[in-house]
Amino acid sequence: MTESTLWFEPKLLIDGKLVDADGGATYESSNPASEELVGTSPDATVADAETAIAAARRAFDTTDWSTNKELRARCLKQLVAALNKHSDEMRALTVAEVGVPVSLTQGPALDAAVKILDFYADLAGTYDGNEDLGVVDTQAGPAHRWVEKEAYGVVAAISAYNYPNQLNLAKLGPALAAGCTVVLKGSPFTPLVTLALGHLIANETDFPPGVVNILASSSPEVGKVMTTDPQVDMITFTGSTPVGKAIMAAASDTLKKCFLELGGKSAYLVLDDESVEFASLFCSFAAGSHSGQGCAITSRLVVPRASLDKAVETVKSTFEGFNVGDPSDPGNYMGPLITAEQQAKVQGMVDRAVAAGATVVTGGKPPEGLDKGHFFAPTLIVGASEDSEIARDEIFGPVLVVLPHDGDDDAVRIANDSPFGLSGAVHSADRERSLAVARRIRSGTLSVDGGMYYAPDAPFGGYKQSGFGREMGVAGMEEFLQSKTIAVPAPPQ
Repeated sequence: MTESTLWFEPKLLIDGKLVDADGGATYESSNPASEELVGTSPDATVADAETAIAAARRAFDTTDWSTNKELRARCLKQLVAALNKHSDEMRALTVAEVGVPVSLTQGPALDAAVKILDFYADLAGTYDGNEDLGVVDTQAGPAHRWVEKEAYGVVAAISAYNYPNQLNLAKLGPALAAGCTVVLKGSPFTPLVTLALGHLIANETDFPPGVVNILASSSPEVGKVMTTDPQVDMITFTGSTPVGKAIMAAASDTLKKCFLELGGKSAYLVLDDESVEFASLFCSFAAGSHSGQGCAITSRLVVPRASLDKAVETVKSTFEGFNVGDPSDPGNYMGPLITAEQQAKVQGMVDRAVAAGATVVTGGKPPEGLDKGHFFAPTLIVGASEDSEIARDEIFGPVLVVLPHDGDDDAVRIANDSPFGLSGAVHSADRERSLAVARRIRSGTLSVDGGMYYAPDAPFGGYKQSGFGREMGVAGMEEFLQSKTIAVPAPPQ
Protein backbone atom coordinates (compact mmCIF):
# COMPACT_ATOMS: atom_id res chain seq x y z
CA MET A 1 0.00 0.00 0.00
CA THR A 2 1.26 3.47 -0.90
CA GLU A 3 -0.18 6.95 -0.56
CA SER A 4 -1.71 6.69 -4.04
CA THR A 5 -3.73 3.62 -3.01
CA LEU A 6 -4.80 4.76 0.49
CA TRP A 7 -8.52 4.06 0.73
CA PHE A 8 -9.54 7.19 2.66
CA GLU A 9 -8.36 10.77 3.08
CA PRO A 10 -6.67 11.05 6.48
CA LYS A 11 -8.30 13.69 8.65
CA LEU A 12 -8.63 14.43 12.34
CA LEU A 13 -12.06 13.78 13.87
CA ILE A 14 -12.98 16.71 16.11
CA ASP A 15 -16.49 17.52 17.30
CA GLY A 16 -18.08 15.31 14.66
CA LYS A 17 -16.15 16.78 11.72
CA LEU A 18 -13.25 15.44 9.67
CA VAL A 19 -10.72 18.28 9.59
CA ASP A 20 -7.11 19.11 8.80
CA ALA A 21 -4.72 20.00 11.58
CA ASP A 22 -4.70 23.60 12.73
CA GLY A 23 -2.47 25.47 10.30
CA GLY A 24 -2.43 22.55 7.86
CA ALA A 25 0.59 20.77 9.36
CA THR A 26 1.24 17.20 8.18
CA TYR A 27 3.78 14.43 8.63
CA GLU A 28 4.57 11.23 6.76
CA SER A 29 4.00 7.63 7.81
CA SER A 30 6.28 5.00 6.27
CA ASN A 31 6.17 1.24 5.84
CA PRO A 32 8.68 -0.30 8.29
CA ALA A 33 9.31 -3.22 5.93
CA SER A 34 9.97 -1.29 2.71
CA GLU A 35 10.60 2.22 4.09
CA GLU A 36 8.21 3.51 1.42
CA LEU A 37 5.60 6.18 2.09
CA VAL A 38 2.24 4.79 3.23
CA GLY A 39 0.48 8.13 3.58
CA THR A 40 0.53 11.64 4.95
CA SER A 41 -1.22 12.37 8.22
CA PRO A 42 -2.49 15.65 9.63
CA ASP A 43 -0.21 16.64 12.50
CA ALA A 44 -2.47 17.79 15.31
CA THR A 45 -1.44 20.79 17.37
CA VAL A 46 -2.05 21.79 20.96
CA ALA A 47 -4.95 23.92 19.69
CA ASP A 48 -6.49 20.84 18.04
CA ALA A 49 -6.18 18.88 21.28
CA GLU A 50 -7.81 21.68 23.25
CA THR A 51 -10.69 21.87 20.76
CA ALA A 52 -11.18 18.11 20.90
CA ILE A 53 -11.18 18.07 24.70
CA ALA A 54 -13.70 20.93 24.83
CA ALA A 55 -15.94 19.04 22.39
CA ALA A 56 -15.77 15.88 24.52
CA ARG A 57 -16.56 17.91 27.63
CA ARG A 58 -19.57 19.52 26.00
CA ALA A 59 -20.85 16.19 24.66
CA PHE A 60 -20.62 14.61 28.10
CA ASP A 61 -22.12 17.49 30.03
CA THR A 62 -24.93 18.62 27.71
CA THR A 63 -26.16 15.53 25.83
CA ASP A 64 -27.80 12.28 26.92
CA TRP A 65 -24.89 10.12 25.73
CA SER A 66 -23.96 9.04 29.27
CA THR A 67 -27.51 7.88 30.06
CA ASN A 68 -28.77 6.62 26.70
CA LYS A 69 -27.89 2.93 26.62
CA GLU A 70 -29.77 2.26 23.40
CA LEU A 71 -27.90 4.96 21.52
CA ARG A 72 -24.53 3.75 22.81
CA ALA A 73 -25.21 0.17 21.82
CA ARG A 74 -26.45 1.17 18.37
CA CYS A 75 -23.47 3.37 17.60
CA LEU A 76 -20.98 0.73 18.71
CA LYS A 77 -22.74 -1.90 16.59
CA GLN A 78 -22.56 0.46 13.61
CA LEU A 79 -18.81 0.81 14.10
CA VAL A 80 -18.44 -2.97 14.29
CA ALA A 81 -20.36 -3.28 11.02
CA ALA A 82 -18.22 -0.59 9.37
CA LEU A 83 -15.00 -2.30 10.45
CA ASN A 84 -16.22 -5.63 9.13
CA LYS A 85 -17.30 -4.00 5.86
CA HIS A 86 -13.85 -2.48 5.40
CA SER A 87 -11.84 -5.37 6.84
CA ASP A 88 -9.81 -5.88 3.66
CA GLU A 89 -8.78 -2.24 3.57
CA MET A 90 -8.03 -2.16 7.30
CA ARG A 91 -6.00 -5.37 7.01
CA ALA A 92 -3.85 -4.03 4.18
CA LEU A 93 -3.31 -0.72 5.96
CA THR A 94 -2.39 -2.43 9.23
CA VAL A 95 0.20 -4.64 7.55
CA ALA A 96 1.65 -1.71 5.60
CA GLU A 97 1.87 0.81 8.43
CA VAL A 98 2.47 -1.41 11.47
CA GLY A 99 4.58 -4.10 9.79
CA VAL A 100 2.58 -6.82 11.52
CA PRO A 101 2.52 -10.18 9.68
CA VAL A 102 -0.75 -10.60 7.81
CA SER A 103 -1.51 -13.81 9.72
CA LEU A 104 -1.74 -11.83 12.97
CA THR A 105 -4.46 -9.62 11.50
CA GLN A 106 -6.70 -12.69 11.73
CA GLY A 107 -6.16 -12.46 15.49
CA PRO A 108 -5.30 -9.58 17.83
CA ALA A 109 -3.96 -7.27 15.14
CA LEU A 110 -7.45 -6.80 13.65
CA ASP A 111 -10.18 -9.46 13.61
CA ALA A 112 -10.05 -10.27 17.33
CA ALA A 113 -9.91 -6.56 18.10
CA VAL A 114 -13.23 -6.02 16.30
CA LYS A 115 -14.69 -8.83 18.42
CA ILE A 116 -13.69 -6.85 21.51
CA LEU A 117 -15.70 -3.91 20.24
CA ASP A 118 -18.64 -6.20 19.52
CA PHE A 119 -18.45 -7.54 23.10
CA TYR A 120 -18.82 -4.00 24.47
CA ALA A 121 -21.56 -3.13 22.01
CA ASP A 122 -23.58 -5.96 23.55
CA LEU A 123 -22.59 -5.04 27.11
CA ALA A 124 -23.55 -1.39 26.60
CA GLY A 125 -27.22 -2.30 26.36
CA THR A 126 -27.36 -4.90 29.14
CA TYR A 127 -24.97 -3.88 31.92
CA ASP A 128 -26.52 -2.87 35.24
CA GLY A 129 -24.01 -2.37 38.01
CA ASN A 130 -26.49 -0.96 40.50
CA GLU A 131 -26.60 -2.58 43.93
CA ASP A 132 -29.40 -2.36 46.49
CA LEU A 133 -28.04 -2.10 50.04
CA GLY A 134 -31.45 -2.30 51.68
CA VAL A 135 -32.67 -0.38 54.72
CA VAL A 136 -30.60 0.41 57.79
CA ASP A 137 -31.31 2.33 60.98
CA THR A 138 -29.28 5.54 61.27
CA GLN A 139 -29.15 8.42 63.72
CA ALA A 140 -31.44 10.26 61.29
CA GLY A 141 -33.87 7.37 61.15
CA PRO A 142 -34.31 4.43 58.74
CA ALA A 143 -32.67 4.92 55.34
CA HIS A 144 -32.88 2.97 52.11
CA ARG A 145 -29.49 2.98 50.36
CA TRP A 146 -28.30 1.82 46.97
CA VAL A 147 -25.27 2.19 44.70
CA GLU A 148 -25.53 3.44 41.13
CA LYS A 149 -22.77 3.25 38.51
CA GLU A 150 -22.25 6.22 36.23
CA ALA A 151 -19.79 7.19 33.52
CA TYR A 152 -16.47 8.61 34.66
CA GLY A 153 -16.56 11.55 32.23
CA VAL A 154 -14.11 12.73 29.60
CA VAL A 155 -11.41 10.16 28.82
CA ALA A 156 -8.03 10.88 27.23
CA ALA A 157 -6.94 7.66 25.52
CA ILE A 158 -3.37 7.24 24.27
CA SER A 159 -2.35 4.02 22.53
CA ALA A 160 0.85 2.38 21.29
CA TYR A 161 2.07 1.29 17.86
CA ASN A 162 2.44 -2.46 18.17
CA TYR A 163 -1.23 -3.51 18.02
CA PRO A 164 -3.04 -0.23 17.29
CA ASN A 165 -6.39 -1.76 16.34
CA GLN A 166 -6.46 -3.89 19.47
CA LEU A 167 -5.39 -1.03 21.71
CA ASN A 168 -7.66 1.59 20.16
CA LEU A 169 -10.76 -0.59 20.28
CA ALA A 170 -10.00 -1.94 23.76
CA LYS A 171 -10.05 1.68 24.92
CA LEU A 172 -12.89 3.07 22.83
CA GLY A 173 -15.19 0.08 23.34
CA PRO A 174 -15.50 0.03 27.14
CA ALA A 175 -15.21 3.80 27.56
CA LEU A 176 -18.03 4.50 25.11
CA ALA A 177 -20.13 1.58 26.37
CA ALA A 178 -19.84 3.03 29.87
CA GLY A 179 -21.13 6.41 28.66
CA CYS A 180 -17.86 8.35 28.61
CA THR A 181 -16.74 10.66 25.84
CA VAL A 182 -13.25 10.17 24.44
CA VAL A 183 -10.29 11.93 22.87
CA LEU A 184 -8.12 9.20 21.32
CA LYS A 185 -4.56 9.77 20.15
CA GLY A 186 -2.81 6.96 18.36
CA SER A 187 0.92 6.37 18.22
CA PRO A 188 2.85 8.86 16.09
CA PHE A 189 4.30 5.83 14.26
CA THR A 190 0.89 4.47 13.19
CA PRO A 191 -1.37 7.51 12.68
CA LEU A 192 -3.25 6.25 9.62
CA VAL A 193 -4.66 3.12 11.26
CA THR A 194 -6.10 5.30 14.02
CA LEU A 195 -7.43 7.98 11.68
CA ALA A 196 -9.21 5.27 9.67
CA LEU A 197 -11.43 4.80 12.73
CA GLY A 198 -12.34 8.48 12.63
CA HIS A 199 -13.25 8.18 8.96
CA LEU A 200 -15.59 5.25 9.67
CA ILE A 201 -17.14 6.92 12.71
CA ALA A 202 -17.86 10.12 10.81
CA ASN A 203 -19.26 8.44 7.71
CA GLU A 204 -20.91 5.23 8.86
CA THR A 205 -22.17 5.71 12.42
CA ASP A 206 -24.55 7.90 14.44
CA PHE A 207 -22.08 8.91 17.16
CA PRO A 208 -23.11 12.43 18.23
CA PRO A 209 -20.57 15.23 17.66
CA GLY A 210 -17.90 15.36 20.34
CA VAL A 211 -18.47 11.87 21.73
CA VAL A 212 -15.45 10.48 19.88
CA ASN A 213 -12.53 12.67 18.85
CA ILE A 214 -9.48 11.19 17.15
CA LEU A 215 -6.09 12.84 16.84
CA ALA A 216 -2.75 12.02 15.25
CA SER A 217 0.32 14.01 16.14
CA SER A 218 4.08 13.85 16.10
CA SER A 219 4.30 16.35 18.96
CA PRO A 220 4.62 15.23 22.60
CA GLU A 221 2.98 18.53 23.55
CA VAL A 222 -0.38 17.17 22.35
CA GLY A 223 -0.12 14.24 24.76
CA LYS A 224 0.88 16.65 27.51
CA VAL A 225 -2.31 18.66 27.00
CA MET A 226 -4.40 15.50 27.10
CA THR A 227 -2.88 14.47 30.43
CA THR A 228 -3.05 17.87 32.14
CA ASP A 229 -6.20 19.62 30.88
CA PRO A 230 -8.59 20.01 33.85
CA GLN A 231 -11.55 19.15 31.59
CA VAL A 232 -10.23 15.57 31.27
CA ASP A 233 -11.42 13.26 34.05
CA MET A 234 -9.49 10.08 33.27
CA ILE A 235 -6.47 8.85 31.29
CA THR A 236 -6.03 5.43 29.74
CA PHE A 237 -2.55 4.83 28.35
CA THR A 238 -0.73 1.89 26.81
CA GLY A 239 3.01 2.19 26.35
CA SER A 240 6.32 2.04 28.15
CA THR A 241 6.69 2.18 31.92
CA PRO A 242 8.85 5.37 31.89
CA VAL A 243 6.19 7.21 29.89
CA GLY A 244 3.48 5.83 32.17
CA LYS A 245 5.29 7.27 35.18
CA ALA A 246 5.52 10.65 33.46
CA ILE A 247 1.79 10.57 32.72
CA MET A 248 1.00 9.81 36.37
CA ALA A 249 3.11 12.77 37.43
CA ALA A 250 1.46 15.05 34.87
CA ALA A 251 -2.01 13.95 35.95
CA SER A 252 -1.35 14.44 39.64
CA ASP A 253 -2.07 18.18 39.72
CA THR A 254 -5.70 17.55 38.81
CA LEU A 255 -5.90 14.09 40.42
CA LYS A 256 -7.11 12.39 37.25
CA LYS A 257 -7.73 8.68 37.38
CA CYS A 258 -4.95 6.88 35.51
CA PHE A 259 -5.43 3.48 33.91
CA LEU A 260 -2.02 2.30 32.72
CA GLU A 261 -1.05 -0.79 30.71
CA LEU A 262 2.74 -0.70 30.63
CA GLY A 263 5.80 -2.86 30.05
CA GLY A 264 6.52 -6.48 30.70
CA LYS A 265 9.33 -9.00 31.02
CA SER A 266 7.29 -12.15 31.32
CA ALA A 267 8.78 -15.50 32.27
CA TYR A 268 7.98 -18.88 30.70
CA LEU A 269 8.56 -21.52 33.40
CA VAL A 270 9.20 -25.16 32.47
CA LEU A 271 9.07 -27.55 35.42
CA ASP A 272 11.25 -30.64 35.64
CA ASP A 273 8.51 -33.16 34.79
CA GLU A 274 7.63 -31.57 31.44
CA SER A 275 9.12 -32.10 27.99
CA VAL A 276 11.49 -29.15 27.72
CA GLU A 277 11.55 -29.52 23.94
CA PHE A 278 7.78 -29.04 23.61
CA ALA A 279 7.64 -26.10 26.00
CA SER A 280 10.69 -24.44 24.43
CA LEU A 281 9.10 -24.76 21.00
CA PHE A 282 5.94 -23.11 22.32
CA CYS A 283 7.96 -20.28 23.91
CA SER A 284 10.01 -19.74 20.74
CA PHE A 285 6.91 -18.96 18.70
CA ALA A 286 5.66 -16.60 21.41
CA ALA A 287 9.00 -14.76 21.60
CA GLY A 288 9.11 -14.23 17.83
CA SER A 289 5.50 -13.14 17.47
CA HIS A 290 5.32 -9.70 15.78
CA SER A 291 9.12 -9.59 16.15
CA GLY A 292 8.80 -9.45 19.93
CA GLN A 293 6.78 -6.23 19.86
CA GLY A 294 4.27 -7.22 22.50
CA CYS A 295 4.19 -6.23 26.16
CA ALA A 296 2.89 -9.64 27.29
CA ILE A 297 5.36 -11.73 25.26
CA THR A 298 7.35 -14.25 27.30
CA SER A 299 10.93 -13.08 26.77
CA ARG A 300 12.54 -15.12 29.57
CA LEU A 301 12.57 -18.93 29.23
CA VAL A 302 13.27 -20.47 32.65
CA VAL A 303 14.14 -24.17 32.42
CA PRO A 304 15.54 -26.88 34.74
CA ARG A 305 19.32 -26.59 34.87
CA ALA A 306 19.74 -30.21 33.71
CA SER A 307 17.62 -29.47 30.61
CA LEU A 308 19.31 -26.20 29.63
CA ASP A 309 21.17 -27.63 26.63
CA LYS A 310 18.01 -29.28 25.24
CA ALA A 311 16.08 -26.03 25.59
CA VAL A 312 18.80 -24.04 23.83
CA GLU A 313 19.01 -26.57 21.00
CA THR A 314 15.21 -26.47 20.51
CA VAL A 315 14.98 -22.69 20.49
CA LYS A 316 17.98 -22.34 18.16
CA SER A 317 16.48 -24.78 15.65
CA THR A 318 13.07 -23.12 15.85
CA PHE A 319 14.38 -19.57 15.49
CA GLU A 320 16.52 -20.50 12.50
CA GLY A 321 13.44 -21.95 10.83
CA PHE A 322 11.46 -18.71 11.02
CA ASN A 323 10.89 -16.88 7.77
CA VAL A 324 11.61 -13.18 8.22
CA GLY A 325 10.57 -10.64 5.61
CA ASP A 326 7.67 -8.87 3.92
CA PRO A 327 4.77 -9.01 6.42
CA SER A 328 2.21 -9.10 3.60
CA ASP A 329 3.58 -12.54 2.58
CA PRO A 330 1.63 -15.21 4.53
CA GLY A 331 4.74 -17.40 4.47
CA ASN A 332 6.70 -15.03 6.70
CA TYR A 333 6.38 -15.51 10.43
CA MET A 334 8.21 -12.30 11.37
CA GLY A 335 8.13 -8.82 9.89
CA PRO A 336 10.10 -5.69 10.80
CA LEU A 337 10.51 -3.63 13.92
CA ILE A 338 8.60 -0.36 13.79
CA THR A 339 11.51 2.07 13.22
CA ALA A 340 15.24 2.23 12.62
CA GLU A 341 15.54 3.67 16.13
CA GLN A 342 13.87 0.61 17.64
CA GLN A 343 16.12 -1.64 15.58
CA ALA A 344 19.16 0.22 16.91
CA LYS A 345 17.83 -0.05 20.48
CA VAL A 346 17.52 -3.83 20.21
CA GLN A 347 20.98 -4.09 18.66
CA GLY A 348 22.45 -2.00 21.46
CA MET A 349 20.92 -4.17 24.19
CA VAL A 350 22.22 -7.35 22.52
CA ASP A 351 25.71 -5.86 22.10
CA ARG A 352 25.83 -4.78 25.74
CA ALA A 353 24.73 -8.25 26.85
CA VAL A 354 27.59 -9.82 24.90
CA ALA A 355 30.04 -7.30 26.33
CA ALA A 356 28.83 -8.29 29.82
CA GLY A 357 29.58 -11.97 29.17
CA ALA A 358 26.42 -13.41 27.61
CA THR A 359 26.48 -15.47 24.42
CA VAL A 360 24.37 -15.04 21.30
CA VAL A 361 23.49 -18.56 20.16
CA THR A 362 21.69 -17.41 17.01
CA GLY A 363 20.62 -14.07 15.57
CA GLY A 364 21.91 -10.98 17.28
CA LYS A 365 21.75 -8.75 14.20
CA PRO A 366 19.58 -7.88 11.19
CA PRO A 367 19.11 -10.88 8.91
CA GLU A 368 21.13 -11.06 5.72
CA GLY A 369 19.46 -10.32 2.40
CA LEU A 370 17.04 -7.68 3.68
CA ASP A 371 18.63 -4.42 2.66
CA LYS A 372 15.54 -2.29 3.30
CA GLY A 373 13.31 -2.26 6.35
CA HIS A 374 13.89 -2.43 10.07
CA PHE A 375 14.28 -6.20 10.47
CA PHE A 376 16.04 -8.06 13.28
CA ALA A 377 16.75 -11.79 13.35
CA PRO A 378 15.19 -13.90 16.12
CA THR A 379 17.87 -13.91 18.79
CA LEU A 380 18.69 -16.45 21.50
CA ILE A 381 20.89 -15.43 24.43
CA VAL A 382 22.38 -17.66 27.11
CA GLY A 383 24.79 -17.00 29.95
CA ALA A 384 23.22 -13.70 30.99
CA SER A 385 23.04 -13.04 34.70
CA GLU A 386 19.58 -12.75 36.23
CA ASP A 387 20.20 -9.13 37.17
CA SER A 388 21.53 -8.06 33.76
CA GLU A 389 19.83 -5.51 31.54
CA ILE A 390 18.95 -8.11 28.90
CA ALA A 391 17.28 -10.34 31.52
CA ARG A 392 15.38 -7.61 33.36
CA ASP A 393 14.46 -4.81 30.96
CA GLU A 394 11.79 -4.84 28.29
CA ILE A 395 13.38 -5.14 24.85
CA PHE A 396 10.43 -4.99 22.44
CA GLY A 397 12.35 -7.06 19.93
CA PRO A 398 12.69 -10.77 19.05
CA VAL A 399 15.17 -11.60 21.80
CA LEU A 400 14.74 -14.56 24.14
CA VAL A 401 16.94 -15.06 27.21
CA VAL A 402 17.22 -18.61 28.61
CA LEU A 403 17.84 -18.91 32.35
CA PRO A 404 18.31 -22.10 34.42
CA HIS A 405 16.40 -22.88 37.61
CA ASP A 406 16.93 -25.37 40.44
CA GLY A 407 13.38 -26.42 41.26
CA ASP A 408 9.93 -24.93 41.58
CA ASP A 409 10.79 -22.47 44.35
CA ASP A 410 13.77 -21.16 42.39
CA ALA A 411 11.70 -20.88 39.22
CA VAL A 412 9.08 -18.80 41.04
CA ARG A 413 11.82 -16.63 42.53
CA ILE A 414 13.27 -15.91 39.09
CA ALA A 415 9.84 -15.15 37.62
CA ASN A 416 9.03 -12.71 40.42
CA ASP A 417 12.49 -11.10 40.46
CA SER A 418 11.36 -8.40 38.05
CA PRO A 419 9.92 -4.91 38.29
CA PHE A 420 7.19 -6.08 35.90
CA GLY A 421 4.22 -8.40 36.35
CA LEU A 422 2.15 -8.47 33.20
CA SER A 423 2.02 -12.05 32.02
CA GLY A 424 3.80 -15.41 32.05
CA ALA A 425 3.46 -19.12 31.50
CA VAL A 426 3.98 -22.38 33.37
CA HIS A 427 4.36 -25.85 31.88
CA SER A 428 4.26 -29.13 33.80
CA ALA A 429 2.99 -32.65 33.18
CA ASP A 430 1.01 -32.29 36.43
CA ARG A 431 -1.82 -29.75 36.10
CA GLU A 432 -2.17 -29.17 39.84
CA ARG A 433 1.55 -28.57 40.13
CA SER A 434 1.38 -26.05 37.28
CA LEU A 435 -1.51 -24.25 38.94
CA ALA A 436 0.24 -24.19 42.31
CA VAL A 437 3.27 -22.53 40.73
CA ALA A 438 1.15 -20.15 38.63
CA ARG A 439 -0.67 -18.90 41.71
CA ARG A 440 2.66 -17.86 43.24
CA ILE A 441 3.68 -15.72 40.28
CA ARG A 442 2.86 -12.03 40.65
CA SER A 443 1.43 -11.20 37.26
CA GLY A 444 -1.96 -10.23 35.88
CA THR A 445 -2.31 -12.99 33.28
CA LEU A 446 -0.88 -16.50 33.06
CA SER A 447 -0.96 -19.33 30.56
CA VAL A 448 -0.91 -22.73 32.25
CA ASP A 449 0.09 -25.79 30.21
CA GLY A 450 -0.62 -23.95 26.97
CA GLY A 451 -3.98 -22.41 27.90
CA MET A 452 -4.81 -19.13 26.13
CA TYR A 453 -6.36 -16.36 28.22
CA TYR A 454 -6.82 -13.79 25.43
CA ALA A 455 -10.51 -13.18 24.64
CA PRO A 456 -12.92 -10.21 24.78
CA ASP A 457 -14.41 -11.37 28.09
CA ALA A 458 -11.08 -11.95 29.88
CA PRO A 459 -9.61 -9.01 31.84
CA PHE A 460 -6.02 -8.13 30.92
CA GLY A 461 -3.56 -6.04 32.91
CA GLY A 462 -0.55 -6.13 35.16
CA TYR A 463 0.96 -6.05 38.61
CA LYS A 464 3.83 -3.88 39.83
CA GLN A 465 5.39 -1.61 37.17
CA SER A 466 3.34 -3.23 34.43
CA GLY A 467 0.60 -0.83 35.44
CA PHE A 468 -2.87 -1.03 36.95
CA GLY A 469 -6.40 -1.37 35.74
CA ARG A 470 -7.86 -4.05 33.49
CA GLU A 471 -8.72 -4.01 29.80
CA MET A 472 -11.43 -6.24 28.35
CA GLY A 473 -14.16 -8.16 30.12
CA VAL A 474 -16.78 -6.60 32.37
CA ALA A 475 -13.90 -5.35 34.51
CA GLY A 476 -12.67 -3.38 31.51
CA MET A 477 -15.90 -1.40 31.34
CA GLU A 478 -16.06 -0.88 35.08
CA GLU A 479 -12.74 0.99 34.88
CA PHE A 480 -14.73 3.77 33.17
CA LEU A 481 -17.52 3.89 35.78
CA GLN A 482 -17.82 5.56 39.16
CA SER A 483 -19.94 4.44 42.08
CA LYS A 484 -22.46 6.79 43.65
CA THR A 485 -24.16 5.84 46.91
CA ILE A 486 -27.67 7.29 47.39
CA ALA A 487 -29.87 7.21 50.48
CA VAL A 488 -33.49 8.20 50.99
CA PRO A 489 -35.63 8.10 54.12
CA ALA A 490 -37.42 4.81 54.60
CA PRO A 491 -40.59 3.96 56.55
CA PRO A 492 -39.91 2.63 60.04
CA GLN A 493 -39.50 -1.14 60.05
